[in-house]
Amino acid sequence: MNQTYITLNNGTKIPQFGMGVYMVPAGEKTKKACLDALKMGYRHIDTAHAYQNERSVGEAVRESGIPREEIWVTSKLWPSEYGEGKTMDGIDKMLKRLNLEYVDLVLLHQQVGDYMGAWRDCEKAVEQGKVRAIGLSNFESGRLEEVCETAVVKPAVLQVECHPYFQQNELKKRLAPYGTVIEAWYPIGHGDAELIGELVFTELAQKYGKSNVQIILRWHIQEGTVIFPKSTNPQHIRENFDIFDFELTEEEMKRIRAVDKNVRFFTVPLEQQEIQFASWAPED
Repeated sequence: MNQTYITLNNGTKIPQFGMGVYMVPAGEKTKKACLDALKMGYRHIDTAHAYQNERSVGEAVRESGIPREEIWVTSKLWPSEYGEGKTMDGIDKMLKRLNLEYVDLVLLHQQVGDYMGAWRDCEKAVEQGKVRAIGLSNFESGRLEEVCETAVVKPAVLQVECHPYFQQNELKKRLAPYGTVIEAWYPIGHGDAELIGELVFTELAQKYGKSNVQIILRWHIQEGTVIFPKSTNPQHIRENFDIFDFELTEEEMKRIRAVDKNVRFFTVPLEQQEIQFASWAPED
């Protein structure tokens, strides 16, 4: 199966399909899921300090036998690590947890705290070769433009909730001037039965000999979105990745775009984020 890549605004190429490890327990569970995925052809793993499984991801990367430069590793800094000097220390600790010489992509996980100071340190980390690309996660308020307009290094990606019921079309327009790519969490809408069961997905699944989920994931790929569905089941890991042997027509893409309801499955008001996300710190 042929992985697809997207060229980011800094010229680096990111594997468009990855393995997500959110809420996967650290240790053997995470390491095995990542190793299974890498053996099947995955070349992108998305983790975070807050997930508490970076060490296991790093072990899988090193034990895979795949050249380091062929595997894209994304991780994220929590607001407790934001601030000039503080963020650089956080990146150094991230490298130590992963036990890697560099991280391919570092994101600011939430839009609270001293994110501007954090961004300046992230830019320095790129200059120093500790990080290849930097971006944002869950920045959808005016704070997105605040970072983008003042940044020397523009965000390469923005990771947000994105799926057929919430296609983020307005957000894509806001990102266009910066060349920032959307990465989708909840790419299949948190497994929502109504979304997955939409008639268009059922019909296309029958046409192409695929599952409804595979049709949704293929739609994301053709929309130019970076995705990393999570699974620890080897069969599901393989099925999720088995979407590169067919292509939806433009008319079929339009039919899927038409199911957009502008409906989220997860939302936290900004004022609540200030309290919820700034009051907790992940363990080192």
